[in-house]
Amino acid sequence: MRKVAIGRNIRNNWQLYIFVLPALVYIIIFNYLPIYGVQIAFRNYRAVDGITGSVWVGLQHFRTFFETFYSTRLIVNTFLLNFYGLLIGFPIPIILAILINSLRNRHFKKITQTVVYVPHFISTVVLAGMIYIFLSPVNGVFNKMITGLGGQAIFFMNEQSWFRTIFITSGIWQGAGWSSILYIAALAGVDQELYEAATIDGATKFQKVKHIDFPHIIPIITMMLILSCGSLLASSTDKALLLQTSGNISRSDIIGTFVYNMGLTRGQFSFTAAIGLMVNVVNFVMILAVNKIVKIMKGETLL
Repeated sequence: MRKVAIGRNIRNNWQLYIFVLPALVYIIIFNYLPIYGVQIAFRNYRAVDGITGSVWVGLQHFRTFFETFYSTRLIVNTFLLNFYGLLIGFPIPIILAILINSLRNRHFKKITQTVVYVPHFISTVVLAGMIYIFLSPVNGVFNKMITGLGGQAIFFMNEQSWFRTIFITSGIWQGAGWSSILYIAALAGVDQELYEAATIDGATKFQKVKHIDFPHIIPIITMMLILSCGSLLASSTDKALLLQTSGNISRSDIIGTFVYNMGLTRGQFSFTAAIGLMVNVVNFVMILAVNKIVKIMKGETLL
């Protein structure tokens, strides 16, 4: 009966299925078919032998990574970079969305939205160049202010203690506005009569945010938090590479940069494939774990 119902559904809505078909084909080709190549993480891959012709070594590459002295540093650096970024950066798009939604002047609201969205469209290379210029120890605007106040110029890009601060704050500046779009869209769907009723009852702006805005976006906040926790070992490789210097390498050396150096410059494809697979598995487990915790707390979940 179930198969008959599915078949009837397809016949009755075939136009919608055709509409979805290109996206489905794209996902299958670029997301599912490449899974076949994951097995090189368990082989000594050689291009001349092909994937199936390469020698099977099992978990050797995984053991090699965890037995090396730098594995702990890579994992800790990557985790802390993402954890601090999540801790500091996650609430900012929410606050930004609430503030923008509170604006009543339509023209000013549109201008504000445009201004906060623009940084998202700046490429990582350009962003890195801007950071080097602004933080230059000679002509950088920040060092100009420091020396103007009687302090000593700081070589920010060569100080390991500044790397995480620079990386995270620049990421927040670039992505906060764009990330707020989802929350702004959710707030746009709030019934305006609720605000009018709250005004009649004498509610302040803070009370409206607390009792109207925030409850409406809690489900989206929860889902975004779950997904964000699934990237605690993900790496912004391009940005880390561009900001990496000999002075900050002890903090900027993350899993992504290591995979880039070992995979593309040294050709150790199986070794780096094993690291990538390990990262994806850990991130997937993190999503399931956080999703389970939220489910126990009776919140909105993905599964």
